Amino acid sequence: MHRRSVLAALLLSIASLAGAQGSYPTKPITMVVPFPPGGLADLVGRPVAEAMSRDLGQNVIVENKGGAGGGIGMAHAAKAQPDGYTVLMALSSFTVIPEADKVLGRAPMYALNSLRPIARITADPTVLAVRADSPWKTVKDFVEDARKRPGAINYGSSGNYGTMHVPMEILSQNAGIKMTHVPFTGAGPAVVALLSGQIDAVSSGPATVLQHVKAGKLRVLGHWGNAKLESMPEVPSLKSAGYNAEYAQWSGLFVPAGTPEPVVQRLRKAAQFAANDAKVKDTILNAGSPVLYQDTPDFEKYVATDAKNMTEVVRKIGKVE
Repeated sequence: MHRRSVLAALLLSIASLAGAQGSYPTKPITMVVPFPPGGLADLVGRPVAEAMSRDLGQNVIVENKGGAGGGIGMAHAAKAQPDGYTVLMALSSFTVIPEADKVLGRAPMYALNSLRPIARITADPTVLAVRADSPWKTVKDFVEDARKRPGAINYGSSGNYGTMHVPMEILSQNAGIKMTHVPFTGAGPAVVALLSGQIDAVSSGPATVLQHVKAGKLRVLGHWGNAKLESMPEVPSLKSAGYNAEYAQWSGLFVPAGTPEPVVQRLRKAAQFAANDAKVKDTILNAGSPVLYQDTPDFEKYVATDAKNMTEVVRKIGKVE
């Protein structure tokens, strides 16, 4: 009789869990954006969160948690309850930070397998932006000046080993130049510093600088891609200028590992809805980045490949204090 009671209780528990997952979500969801407002993750995260809210029937609330090149927010999401009520809008620094922590001789803030990929939303090469009143009109001008004045040109980033630091290091290695790196808490503050004259250049996603380019305040000299940019078709690639420098800044949705499969599939559906939503596409494109959606299976492979490539890059960069 006792065994029957235990079995009945177990079956009831399983049924309750399945029912809870089947009715997901029953309360608002937090989308962690691991950078301050104004950067690519925020520019992508907000319209995606709004569209997902419409599909899920619950508010998806953006929470900006900047610092450490995105590491603080990503670590926060990795440690969250795997119940589907915390999601992460990460950038490509996601695959860099754990290896950077190892290079620096400290315990990684999070492990790559502590977060599960759901969907890629964008994937853009970063662009080299300077003030419109700067003396550099081309990438060649910029590089030649950097060679003449080692360390004199300073550039801003979202933090050590972040998505704005890594491409500049790739360019420095390939062009044989030395610049001074000035880390900020995110792309937004770095661009503000560029506009105010505190720094000389940034490498960022097109969406972060496009409005300032249109306003005549910034000039884009080149990009780290291998095809024309949709938002800036006139801008040449660094490769065409003779530098073997490539880098893509992607944005994608993740959940803590261990999130129940039915919840993962529901979020996957909501992400697909958002990526296909006309309002989302227009908002992100107007900001400077076209939606380049990748569904869960392909995004998982993409992240794994990117992690392998970035591990090699970080080891070449070495220890940065």
